[in-house]
Amino acid sequence: MYQDSFYILDSAFSLSEIEVGAHLYWEVAGMKLHGQVFIVSWLVTAALLAFTIVGTRDLKQAPQGIQNFMEYVYEFLQDIAKNQIGEEEYRPWVPYIATVFLFIFTSNWAGALIPWKLIQLPEGELAAPTNDINVTVALALLTSLSYFYAGLSKKGIGYFSRYVSPTPILLPINILEDFTKPLSLSFRLFGNILADELVVSVFALLVPILIPLPVMTLGLFASSVQALIFSTLSAAYIGEALEDHH
Repeated sequence: MYQDSFYILDSAFSLSEIEVGAHLYWEVAGMKLHGQVFIVSWLVTAALLAFTIVGTRDLKQAPQGIQNFMEYVYEFLQDIAKNQIGEEEYRPWVPYIATVFLFIFTSNWAGALIPWKLIQLPEGELAAPTNDINVTVALALLTSLSYFYAGLSKKGIGYFSRYVSPTPILLPINILEDFTKPLSLSFRLFGNILADELVVSVFALLVPILIPLPVMTLGLFASSVQALIFSTLSAAYIGEALEDHH
């Protein structure tokens, strides 16, 4: 019996080490860093910063061009936070919700539109950061830390009374819910982006001329929806933590 248990655990650890495809790793202070993810993440961040600097360099009372577009985007992201968190408490959380949405949205579109395969690496190939489970888990954990911070900053230690509300019988379920939230956020985003890229790649190999275009268009729409879902759920969880329970 003990040998069977040991064999099962050993098999589980072996499965956890399996990798799909080749990856570019950087060795830093004895740690392995996923080079592909860092490269594209930095490029996405640089593009967002450059767009922001250009759009806010010459602000006018009557917005035009890029400034007009940026104000529209800001109002859209502000409405997400306001609708989910509430009129009175949403403002401090707009930067976080906006950052999450813009990073995921730009990463998804970059992975779908830019021909990363043309850039040769020593190992592996560049792709959207959001098709890596480490990135989506990190984003989900940031959301978890955010709503814990929101609840504790407003209610103090009394925030944890929600675990026994409305009855102490629900304590295990309420605790489990805090584990399932980041899991659902991360795996939903990771699974959809990875599946979209795999479908487009397969169609491009089988029918490389016209058929992949509608699939790519659908993928862009799905990528946008995933960014909206992630940011909306993040705002909803923060709003739930700030909500007064009676």
